[in-house]
Amino acid sequence: MGKATGFLDYEREMPGEASPLERISHWNEFSMPMAEDRLQQQGARCMDCGTPFCHYGDMLAGMSAGCPLNNLIPEFNDLLYRGCLEKALQRLHKTNNFPEFTGRVCPAPCEGSCTAGLIGMPVTIKSIEKTLVDRGFQEGWIKPEPPLVRTGKKIAIVGSGPAGLACAAQLNKAGHEVTVYERADRIGGLLMYGIPNMKLDKGTVQRRVELLAAEGIRFVTNVHVGADIPGERLKAENDAVVLCGGATKARDLQVEGRQLNGIYQAMDFLTQNTKSLLDSGLEDGAYISAKDKDVIVIGGGDTGTDCVATAIRHGCRSVLQLEIMPQAPRSRSADNPWPQWPKVLKTDYGQQEAAQLYGGDPRQFTISTRRIISDGQGAVQGVETVQLLWQTDEEGRKTPTEVPGSSVVRPAQLVLLALGFTGPEEGLLEQLNVCRDSRSNVMAEYGAHTTNVAGVFAAGDMRRGQSLVAWAIAEGRKCAREVDRYLMGGTQLP
Repeated sequence: MGKATGFLDYEREMPGEASPLERISHWNEFSMPMAEDRLQQQGARCMDCGTPFCHYGDMLAGMSAGCPLNNLIPEFNDLLYRGCLEKALQRLHKTNNFPEFTGRVCPAPCEGSCTAGLIGMPVTIKSIEKTLVDRGFQEGWIKPEPPLVRTGKKIAIVGSGPAGLACAAQLNKAGHEVTVYERADRIGGLLMYGIPNMKLDKGTVQRRVELLAAEGIRFVTNVHVGADIPGERLKAENDAVVLCGGATKARDLQVEGRQLNGIYQAMDFLTQNTKSLLDSGLEDGAYISAKDKDVIVIGGGDTGTDCVATAIRHGCRSVLQLEIMPQAPRSRSADNPWPQWPKVLKTDYGQQEAAQLYGGDPRQFTISTRRIISDGQGAVQGVETVQLLWQTDEEGRKTPTEVPGSSVVRPAQLVLLALGFTGPEEGLLEQLNVCRDSRSNVMAEYGAHTTNVAGVFAAGDMRRGQSLVAWAIAEGRKCAREVDRYLMGGTQLP
């Protein structure tokens, strides 16, 4: 597994990036490629740790630990170290259909569970994945591999995000006829429209979609299943239906002034921007612009960061990101032990850019929005906030209380709500009479992925709730096994 003393001989090294002030002038990815010899050194840091928790892939005390895809990380790192890059990519593809996605947008729970990270810095697993797959496309190692034999079974997959694409890829390999339905005008789901281009170039998504199409998968865009096609009709025309529509119902903010103009859900802001960028380079103006505005992003997480970075590229006057929770610690706390994902303070690309441009981190913690203030003509003019104090009660529950005298009115002409999602949208699920769990997600046991309706399966965020791209791909793969088993009486899918 790599060089026996590699973790002692070499320091962790990340690929270079364009400086924040340089990259905010464009919408391109800003990570720079790493030289092959230096990349091999990073693979050499993977130690012979005996029990590699990096690919454990489960939940520990409610926290993700290791890679949900169970990637064979020590094996592809060893092959990389020995200069066998094509074989390393083949080993990576055994468990991960789309390392170009996880290598760009996954927060890398594998690295949080890396044994080398117990006493030092973890192996750069995420950047190695990205480099291997990009090299594979560049060298022509990745080619269409359509199945030699077709089974004649027809499967409809609703939703073309990572779960839907992974499920489609696996079922197509088994020889089934797979059609993927997407209500947007481009394939990819949140990979296409929910993640900004500088974080995941859309040419990268399209490159994989074209490969899948060449392998025989049929993609249908601009069709909203449940509206344009009734759910029962889709079920009647196919041998199985897989629901991968995501958890796209955005959580709202119930405060005074919510009805004012200039307040948008973060996903509407990001989606319109990317669509306009792809359609016209933003020339059509068909997006929500932050130019010359004071922007307040309410909510943290990746989506909030993406809003900060997008607003900066529009040319906003200022940007703040308000988070209701306290600032995370800078190192692991006692209740967040290895190999759990480390809940520590991270400064992502959007915060780095804002700090360089405006002189400070845009995030402010333990802040609650009390009301949104009107300019008197129906538009937002400001946001009144209050500082919170989080305290632990006798039963160990943390509850917030307002700090007296901490009310502040902050100027804002654009407010973006990045508060997460509450579950899947209605419509199709009611048409199919699919049961829901207490969180409104499709009720389907993990690993089996079968709903209460025969021949209808579910995977990804629509089943588990808002989660990581790696979990979505893992669910799509596992769901494909169960669909194949249902149709054929057994399965040889991994």
